[in-house]
Amino acid sequence: MSEGVLQFPSMKSRCSPEEWQARVDLAACYRLVDLYGMSDMMANHISVRVPGEESFLINPYGMMYEEITASCLIKVDLAGNILAKPDFGALNYGINKAGYVIHSAIHEARPEVGCVIHTHSWASMAVSALDCGLLPITQTAMRFLKIGYHEYEGVVLDEAEKESLVRDLGQGEALILRNHGALVVGRTTGEAFNWTHRLELSCRSQIGAMSCNTKLRPVPQHVLEETWNNYQPGTRRPYGLMEWPALLRKLDRLDPSYKT
Repeated sequence: MSEGVLQFPSMKSRCSPEEWQARVDLAACYRLVDLYGMSDMMANHISVRVPGEESFLINPYGMMYEEITASCLIKVDLAGNILAKPDFGALNYGINKAGYVIHSAIHEARPEVGCVIHTHSWASMAVSALDCGLLPITQTAMRFLKIGYHEYEGVVLDEAEKESLVRDLGQGEALILRNHGALVVGRTTGEAFNWTHRLELSCRSQIGAMSCNTKLRPVPQHVLEETWNNYQPGTRRPYGLMEWPALLRKLDRLDPSYKT
């Protein structure tokens, strides 16, 4: 084992080709979230539905986003039972309880969702604490004109919160978790990362504009609605189709170990 690098037996022979691809994409997503400055050490979680199964993959609680690999991910069913994980040895990593509650709720309620990303970035946390929420003051933020909001109910450990979480997300792609952070979903991992990255840019630009302590330039409501509509699935190609392969190439140049 290289110094500072955790290595586990490969899970490739223990799963279907479809699950292995899901593992590779999810590991890449963890690395990218960290690379783009949206991780919170070992807190937070990203999950991917296992194709054709009522189960999902999620990170082992105790590993940094930058060291996640396809083989280290833990497979769990909607009831919280661990179905498969590598031999972590004395570390014996498990899953984050709050991660299970949040992600199982979404995967059970939204079968079309392939990937769920939850972040505590400084920008999303700042916007989550603003009474005004996310403002449509940039073209990027107009994509989130109809974003949902979920009131803070404490650390998400009580499964009773699943109902309100699912209700507040509705059929949308993004949710501001008040006084907490952000939650984003996508049909694919690439789509979910695209939404997350754009939400992060929207939050950062808002904090930057508000910090200037001058009047914000408003945009007419009909322009906001038209711009929002341009971002909808029926109007344009799915997000991530072009970006995801390029992002994987970027990771391959930097560190291809996510695929192991």
